Amino acid sequence: MIRQILRLTSGRIALGILAVVALLAVFGPLLAPQDPLAGGTDILASPATAHLLGTDYLGRDVLSRLLDGSRVSVLGAVQVALIALVVGVVPGILSVYLGRPFEWVTLRLADTLIALPFLVFAVAVTALLGNGIPQAMFVVGIMVSPLFYRVARAATLSVEAAIVAGASVSWVVRRHVWVKVLPPIAVALAHTTGVGFVVVSSLTFLGIGVQPPAPTWGGVLAADLGYLSFQPWAPLVPTALIMATVWACNLLADAIRDVTGEAGRALLNNRKVRAAAVGAGKEA
Repeated sequence: MIRQILRLTSGRIALGILAVVALLAVFGPLLAPQDPLAGGTDILASPATAHLLGTDYLGRDVLSRLLDGSRVSVLGAVQVALIALVVGVVPGILSVYLGRPFEWVTLRLADTLIALPFLVFAVAVTALLGNGIPQAMFVVGIMVSPLFYRVARAATLSVEAAIVAGASVSWVVRRHVWVKVLPPIAVALAHTTGVGFVVVSSLTFLGIGVQPPAPTWGGVLAADLGYLSFQPWAPLVPTALIMATVWACNLLADAIRDVTGEAGRALLNNRKVRAAAVGAGKEA
């Protein structure tokens, strides 16, 4: 699937952006040129050699704070996606095999979670259990899990039909699990990761989920908005980071859907045929 995604321009762009974001999450704190928590006398400074993105209202280096805050922002988004994956996929699969009562209960729970405002519940849980990203993201992951539940349930129904028809295990895995179950779950995972970035940025923008003065992308953006009259350019970089990451996640979801759909597979097959024909013509 990765090779097929890389054949698409949108897939290459999405994977390239997400690779950079992953590197920032792993090495960002190490690449920070200065202490992200250390203030100074040079307050609200413009970008210069000493501070490439300027300083904030406490004289802290903005670039260092963005690099150091990458890990929290990325891990929070990934936590949302993984929790939603586990909480949604397992009941979705079991609802097909455990009978009507389990199916009815899980469907009603999924409908209830869809109707609830997950951002409000995340705020309530952090107030109850303590101000921390893991607590907030755990709740958000559960709240967005109905997406995985419905995808996994629909895909499992097709697998069950093949098993009832007498298909072999190897054929079911090759033709149904690999082709029909995993792709929609991968699309949902990419999309939910983007949702996780939005939620993490929103909560940290409000000062929820992280203990000051720990930096995050949303927290840096909130601090910059308070001093727009002095630094009108300051919100551009954290906003661009958040938007590019969310856009890349959605672009990756679209690319996965394109290459795993019938039209996408036909397009890739046509490209292979044309490439082979061109190669044969050159040899001739």
